[in-house]
Amino acid sequence: MSTALHEQKCVPCEGGVPSLNNDEALKLAAQINGWILAPDTKSISREFLFKNFREALAFINKVGEIAENENHHPDIHCWWNKVKLELSTHAIGGLSNNDFILAAKINRVS
Repeated sequence: MSTALHEQKCVPCEGGVPSLNNDEALKLAAQINGWILAPDTKSISREFLFKNFREALAFINKVGEIAENENHHPDIHCWWNKVKLELSTHAIGGLSNNDFILAAKINRVS
């Protein structure tokens, strides 16, 4: 039995490896509730809603801690009560396991 995504650790990626193909991305996407796989399978994203700006910022700070611990960072967009996160592995121009690991860990604090 494989280890749950949220229990795994991101592995540094400096490029030189292929991004996940469509089938691999779809299989991993099924394990991260709420995240949307981009049609080109190069990124995943999710929007989170909050009561106000303070709660949105508190969430961003939690995401920042996780991202720093994993050394893998999402693109973060913030509005008054909404945060949108986008994940991809820029070094390979697409998705890697790291994106799904980080998404699973973020889901545990949302």
